[in-house]
Amino acid sequence: MVNVVFMGTPDFAVPVLQTLIKTQNVVGVVTQPDRPAGRGKQLRPSPVKLTALAANIPIYQPKSLRNEEAAQPLRDWQPEIIVVAAFGQILRPHVLNLPTHGCLNIHASLLPRWRGASPIQHAILAGDAETGVCLMQMDVGLDTGPVFVCESTPISPTETAASLHDRLAEMGGSLLAAHLEDIVAGSLTPTAQDDEQSTYAPMISKADGRLNWQQTSAEIDRRIRAMTPWPGAFTSWQGKMLKIKAASAANGRLPSGNAGSVVAYEEGAAVLTGDGALVLEEVQLAGKRATAVPDFLRGQPNFIGSTLSAE
Repeated sequence: MVNVVFMGTPDFAVPVLQTLIKTQNVVGVVTQPDRPAGRGKQLRPSPVKLTALAANIPIYQPKSLRNEEAAQPLRDWQPEIIVVAAFGQILRPHVLNLPTHGCLNIHASLLPRWRGASPIQHAILAGDAETGVCLMQMDVGLDTGPVFVCESTPISPTETAASLHDRLAEMGGSLLAAHLEDIVAGSLTPTAQDDEQSTYAPMISKADGRLNWQQTSAEIDRRIRAMTPWPGAFTSWQGKMLKIKAASAANGRLPSGNAGSVVAYEEGAAVLTGDGALVLEEVQLAGKRATAVPDFLRGQPNFIGSTLSAE
């Protein structure tokens, strides 16, 4: 068994930590400080912290690891390797060089494609046919280190960021379990990334959920799926935010009109786009519950014939 320090914060990192707990000696866990959440802004521990607490593993929650002094608890744990999954801080050389076998990152893309903070969402936005998980030796760059091994998976036409996230998280844990000891033993050699083939996936913001009905139906559909569950895809109707929870491509003849126009479609409604229309399946008006569109229309009959805005 290998002495491992694990660094991670959100749900994506939990299957990786669980794998390490079952297969290795986890001497400590580093995760982000508790954050205020919910209406009451109560401090909430990260999913990784909760997992570590349940396993009675020592926990360290630094605001930053920029200074060498802040890394002293890691040195005290004397790890052979540090495993990182969605930790949320850039690691500097005094951390990267601390363990005997360096720092290993589990990254949710097929590197060098989609380096950065939001690879899952950007893979869906771009219409990629596949994505995956890579085990990468960390260096001072942003996801630029050499790659030990990757595993790919197709992206289905109905894939959301939520469903892809969960599948990749499980794949990350399995890939780590299969290769960690070979990496530590030196029997698996990493391959340098081709920087010329790299693409960047910047962090998703709330503004990225805003829909532009001038785009093609395929582009809008991908954005709706990529922004599920956060921040959610949205538009404006009568000055209020309207979240589009689910939609699908419309088939058959549709009335002519401007992009953003809401038209009747079978038992529900569709929105005209830059090249066709999207059938709305579930929506949520600000301050209300999510509703299937036929039910929404019974309460808002003037929705048909209105125009949805990007403003």
